[in-house]
Amino acid sequence: MREEPTRSLLLLDSNADERRLIAAIAARAGWSVVGAADDELAVALLQGPHGREVQAAIFGSWDVDDAPALIEVLREHRPNLPVIVLSHSDTVSTAVEAMRAGASDFLVRPVAPERLLEALAANADRRRASGELAPVSEKLAPPLELEQLVGSAPEFRAALAIAAKSARNRLPVLVLGEPGTGKETVARAIHAASLRNKGPLLSLDCKAIPANIIDSELFGHEKGAFAGAFAPKTGKLVQADGGTLILDEIAALPSETQERLDRMLATGEVRPVGLNGSHSVDVRVIATSSRPLPDEFNPGLAERIGATTVSLPPLRERSSDIPALTKHLLSRVAEQADLKPLSIGDDALALLMRYGWPGNVRQLAGVLFRAALQCEGRSLTAEHFPHIAVQSRFTSRRTDFAPTLSKTRSEEAIAGAPGVTLYTADGHLRPLDEIEADIIRLAIGHYRGRMSEVARRLGIGRSTLYRKLGGLGIDTTAA
Repeated sequence: MREEPTRSLLLLDSNADERRLIAAIAARAGWSVVGAADDELAVALLQGPHGREVQAAIFGSWDVDDAPALIEVLREHRPNLPVIVLSHSDTVSTAVEAMRAGASDFLVRPVAPERLLEALAANADRRRASGELAPVSEKLAPPLELEQLVGSAPEFRAALAIAAKSARNRLPVLVLGEPGTGKETVARAIHAASLRNKGPLLSLDCKAIPANIIDSELFGHEKGAFAGAFAPKTGKLVQADGGTLILDEIAALPSETQERLDRMLATGEVRPVGLNGSHSVDVRVIATSSRPLPDEFNPGLAERIGATTVSLPPLRERSSDIPALTKHLLSRVAEQADLKPLSIGDDALALLMRYGWPGNVRQLAGVLFRAALQCEGRSLTAEHFPHIAVQSRFTSRRTDFAPTLSKTRSEEAIAGAPGVTLYTADGHLRPLDEIEADIIRLAIGHYRGRMSEVARRLGIGRSTLYRKLGGLGIDTTAA
């Protein structure tokens, strides 16, 4: 059996504690970390006898005076070496500086372990686009209202219709969708459309908080409640009183915490760790999850937060939205990153539509940001996305390629045609009930769940509309 080659990571950081922390995180994914405290040692290690084993480099900080020159030196010895930059600055201008200097990716500190491992995997895997700049592209996203979310695919519009209706009440909401589909964006838009929009909006990443302190983060604690509790702490639920708390990846909560959260949602009472009493709060919880809640998830909490569920389709299932999304994201890049406005050619749009986008809209935003930084002209063409063209040829992973998309459907989407598909991939008409279901979903989304308006615009009675909803199997929670 052939021995697997050693996979090393060159880590440049003057702080020994930071080097140990990143080394521990990288070791989870099988990386052997070689640490360097200064530029000279980093270059020496790369030139040394084991330099060829280095498959990626991480800069623990970004120094605009020294880092660009170091990247240039490293690239002289290893032209294709991925260089990931960690920075305490979350400004887009800093990211642009780093990318123009030759960095492959840019992460903002403090970075979640999962995000760092995701960046390492993306940059080390030649089948995936290096430097997708997910965290940077997220910085380009100003708060959007539900009406401003781009997409005309019926499933997407139906999801937004459910979101719009849920904004009118204070009940919990569960937003489901693969990573990168825009779950937090939709959650924030629900808050903005609600009567709570003047109140606080806080978020907590459940998978990024250790299980032994998640209760303290969520509910707070009293002084002396446990070892190290030297002062009282106000939990997120109390901080968000009168507003909204987004719980990202709620399935990562420990079972005991799930039970406490279910009790809090039922009673409106928050009991900090170590306190015999409780605080009354009025907080709306919006939970997100990358997959359906597992069977072992607390059934009471699952029923409570899942009563209203917004399911966001992956980008590969709404390829017809890619042209409009692409143009929207490019305009946002130009505004936020102070870059020249760019158009995009039909050849490039067709290429982007053929790709499966395992990272969904977040990945698309990062890829477009990278292409915009490297474009010297006024328009993006297929040549600006060589990595997407290469990845589209791989078929060893399900998400490396998109479902069959007919040439007619691609041309319609690029031309900005409405988001209802009339023909199957082989050119035959779809069944009438499927087309009718798509039109109704599109109308529900377009009119933000206002069913009287939907019925009026479709030229049918409200009772007839509800009868069709049931007959077509369309979720009436969108109504």
